[in-house]
Amino acid sequence: MASTEALSGGPAGALPRVRVPAWTLVLPPVAALGLVFLHPLALVLWQSVSPESGGHGFSAYADVFAQAAFRDALLNTVLIAAGSTAGSLVLGFALALVIAFVPFPGGKAVGRFIDVFLSFPSFLITLALLFVYGSAGMANGMWTGVTGAATGPFDFLHTPWGVLLAEITYFTPFVMRPLLGAFSQLETAQLDVAASLGAGAPRIIRQVILPEALPALAAGGSLVLVMCLNEFGIVLFTGAKGVTTLPVLVYGKAILDGDYTGACVVAVVNIALSLALYGLYRMLTTRMDGVRRARA
Repeated sequence: MASTEALSGGPAGALPRVRVPAWTLVLPPVAALGLVFLHPLALVLWQSVSPESGGHGFSAYADVFAQAAFRDALLNTVLIAAGSTAGSLVLGFALALVIAFVPFPGGKAVGRFIDVFLSFPSFLITLALLFVYGSAGMANGMWTGVTGAATGPFDFLHTPWGVLLAEITYFTPFVMRPLLGAFSQLETAQLDVAASLGAGAPRIIRQVILPEALPALAAGGSLVLVMCLNEFGIVLFTGAKGVTTLPVLVYGKAILDGDYTGACVVAVVNIALSLALYGLYRMLTTRMDGVRRARA
C-alpha cells in the first residue's frame, strides 16, 4: 500500500494532478469572440477605407460626410435617441415609484410582467401601436363610427412623434428594471423617519429616494440611449416619412443603393457613437461610485 502511494504521489488509485496554464482557458472564448464579432467588425472597418474605385484611404468618409442625407440621419438619430431616453427616464421613474411604494392589488404581477416585456421584439410594440392609433386602427375607427367623419384625428405614427412614442413605450421597462432593483434595497425606515419629521412625498422623493436611484437611472438611461441609437425595427415599421436614422441609412445604402462602402462608413460612425456613449457612461458611474464611497 505504501509503495503504491509513493509511486502515484497520493492514495492508491488517485490520478496525478495536471496543471493547465491559465491562458489556455482564455483561448476558447477569445477565439469565439474574434470569429463572431471582431472579424466581421474588422471587415466593416476595412471596407470603409477601401472605396470601389480602388486603393485605400478615407475618401469614402469625405464623400459620405458631405451628403445632406447623412447629416440629416445623424441629427435625427441623436434627437430621437435623446428624446426617447428622456421620456423613458421620466416615465420609468414615475411608474417604478408607483409599483415599489404604492400598494395596490396586482403590484407583484406587474413587476413580473416587466421582466416578460423585456423579451418582446421592438417591432411587436410598433405593430400594437399601429393597431390602436394607425389610420385604420381602433381609435380612428371609434372616432369615425361615432362622428361619421371620413378619417380619424390620429395620424402621428408616421411622424417623428410616432417614433418617439413607440421607442418610449418599448424602452421604458429597461429603465424600470434597475430602478425596481434599487428601490427593493432601500430601507423603508428612512422613508418613515423622513415622513415623521414632516417631509411630504415630493421632498422624500427628491431628497431620499432620488439620490439612491441615481446609479440605476444612469445605468438604465445609458442602456436605453445606446439601444435607441442603434434601433432599426421601430423606425422601419412605423414607416415615418422623412425620418431616416443611421441604421436605416445603412440599410438603404447597402440593400437599396448597393453602396457597400458608404454603408460601412455610416456603420463605423454609428459604432463610434455607441462606444463614445459607453465610455461616457463608465466615466460617470465611476465618479458617482467615488462620490458615494466618500459620503459613506
